[in-house]
Amino acid sequence: MSESVSFEVKGQVGWITLTRPKAMNALSRDMLEAMTARLHAWEADTNVRVLALTGTGPAFCAGADLKAAGAPQPGDRDLLDTIVEFFDLLRVYPKPVIAAVNGLALAGGLETVLCCDLVIAAESARFGDAHSNFGVFPGGGGAAVLPRKVPENVAKYMLFTGDSLPAQDMKAYGLVNEVVADAELLDRVQAIGNKLAEKSPLVLRRMKRVANESGDKSRADALRDELLELRNHQRSHDLAEGLRAFAEKRKPEFKGY
Repeated sequence: MSESVSFEVKGQVGWITLTRPKAMNALSRDMLEAMTARLHAWEADTNVRVLALTGTGPAFCAGADLKAAGAPQPGDRDLLDTIVEFFDLLRVYPKPVIAAVNGLALAGGLETVLCCDLVIAAESARFGDAHSNFGVFPGGGGAAVLPRKVPENVAKYMLFTGDSLPAQDMKAYGLVNEVVADAELLDRVQAIGNKLAEKSPLVLRRMKRVANESGDKSRADALRDELLELRNHQRSHDLAEGLRAFAEKRKPEFKGY
């Protein structure tokens, strides 16, 4: 496992913390492999119901560690393969994922944020694509996903100029859910994670899948997909438990099936 990333479970929230502040938490291959392995482990862990991702120091993440990328050998997995595998898993992760953006989120750091369901940012945080500053083309969603998260002209400004924008601006554009004082960031994300952990893991997983896929469907197809998922959900323990708890005026005990 990498020494540049740490893992901790607080309550039912699994925390991934990038711990490479001197390198602005740039993503190395061993970091990515460690995080991917932990995501798979927590996916099967019923005690972990929510995922939170943050960094240490002045940056959330400055992107891929290009210094350590090296030239790939023919047929070998390279850094791009590893980062795409991590991003693909994070996007469709069956549990809610919260980005706790403590500082600069640039290039692959911004693309990491784009993979998350909720984004809580410290007041000092800034967001930028930054690939154009070094003649690098994005490969994790910078050009493909950013225009779906913020207005297209804002996305193009960020892509073309390489400039970073403050958290409050990104909240106004719709990428960030909340902006909080720097000192309150981790506590606020933990509180949101605790709240989500009380919900039915099954209903959150099904909601996330339908919401993720709705943008690639017509409205009619998305509604049909939602109705089909509801039909499946009607057979679940969690729905029956939720209705019983409502009738009995008590807190439900969801099991996730």
